[in-house]
Amino acid sequence: MSQKIIDLVTAVVAPAIPEPYEGITVEDTADLTEIISPLLDTIQPDPFPDQYMLEVSSPGLERPLKTKEALTNAVGQYINVSLYKAIDKIKIFQGDLVAFDGETLTIDYLDKTRHKTVEIPYQTVAKARLAVKL
Repeated sequence: MSQKIIDLVTAVVAPAIPEPYEGITVEDTADLTEIISPLLDTIQPDPFPDQYMLEVSSPGLERPLKTKEALTNAVGQYINVSLYKAIDKIKIFQGDLVAFDGETLTIDYLDKTRHKTVEIPYQTVAKARLAVKL
């Protein structure tokens, strides 16, 4: 994808995201599609000479937490963490992210009916994402 397209879309999308970010609705994605599509049609030479379908979407309720910054922002939220190596014979934890200091995640989780706390070294995290608490 050309940098020109990325710059154009970023200039349009960034101001359209509400501050503070509180999520995006289906209506928001439809509005963004209506804004972005005509702008893409004005780029010359046409970066998409064939017919294309523009899809604007949100990462959803279970968005991945791929960076330390994303984990810091997720403190206080319910998350799912998969590990490379088990801690106390458990490789997947789901619970409230109580703290993250850049090196260690502290998660409050439910083990059957008892609340427990686990400290997870960041380097052992294979995947982390927000989770929906049922």
